[in-house]
Amino acid sequence: MTRLSSAVRAVVAVLAALLAVPTASATARAHTDPGAPTDFVALRTVDPTILQEMRYFTPHNFVGEPIDGYRQPICILTRPAAEALHQAQTKLLRQGYTLKVYDCYRPQRAVNHFVRWAEDLNDQALKEEFYPNVDKTRLFEDGYIAEKSGHSRGSTMDLTIVRLPAAPTRPYVPGEPLVPCYAPQRQRFPDNSVDMGTGFDCFDTLAHTLDPRVQGEQRANRLLLKSTLEDLGFVNLAEEWWHYTFKPEPYPDTYFDFQVSADSLARGY
Repeated sequence: MTRLSSAVRAVVAVLAALLAVPTASATARAHTDPGAPTDFVALRTVDPTILQEMRYFTPHNFVGEPIDGYRQPICILTRPAAEALHQAQTKLLRQGYTLKVYDCYRPQRAVNHFVRWAEDLNDQALKEEFYPNVDKTRLFEDGYIAEKSGHSRGSTMDLTIVRLPAAPTRPYVPGEPLVPCYAPQRQRFPDNSVDMGTGFDCFDTLAHTLDPRVQGEQRANRLLLKSTLEDLGFVNLAEEWWHYTFKPEPYPDTYFDFQVSADSLARGY
């Protein structure tokens, strides 16, 4: 009886060990990705009124497919950047406008996805919309694509202004006819943004914030965004009217790679 009991116990122990292996592996896989530092927040928890159209979660971007690392269409920022953006929103709401973000924190794996795409010269599916006048061989040299992005530090965002009440926008349909990003607003892909002279992520010198060819209402709209944000500590990237970084950055030299998801915020760094 004792020998039988010992044998049974041995078999049970072996089975328990075997069953524990996949469980442990699954647990390890679940925690492979890093979490976000505790001072990163979902923008909606700081200001739920700011519109969010997270382009890299969708195929409507210069790559033409959802980008690595965007598990959910949410804007994540360092808390100081999010709170400053809330102040900007408060000012614009009084004038009948709202902010809309296209991209916020961007994981390094997303930047790596951009780099792989840029190196594949055969993939030019959305050239006609996003970079009609730029040879793809020059994307690195001209500064449109880089191996590091300020977005990965958590205090940079891409955004625009929308007049209230905000008009609805329709989803992009892969394969639909493409129109250059610098075409007149009524011809470009429909976006409820005020007219900024080009669409978002337009690889063209017309997207330079103060390009002298952009005048009238388009220039006024760019300057409204610029002055509103700069008064609160944001710095514009001169080559992109939509690109702003809050200063001083909490992480000026750190490029994070946690995924864009509520889980990354919940798990912690």
